[in-house]
Amino acid sequence: MRLTEFSELMTAEFGTSADSLLADHVLIELDGRTGSQAIEDGVDPKQVWLALCRDLDVPRQRW
Repeated sequence: MRLTEFSELMTAEFGTSADSLLADHVLIELDGRTGSQAIEDGVDPKQVWLALCRDLDVPRQRW
C-alpha cells in the first residue's frame, strides 16, 4: 500500500482525528509503537492500517 492510499483511508475513516491517532495511539500489535513510528521503522502502511482497524474496532468491511 502506498502512503498516499494509507493517508486517504485514514482521513476517510477517522476524519480530523487521523493525524492524532497515527501519532499518539500505541499499537501493541506493532510492538508498542505508534502508527507513525512503525511506518518510520519501515513497516508496510497496510500492516499499520490493519492494526489500527483491529485495535479501533473498525467494521471489517471497511478494512
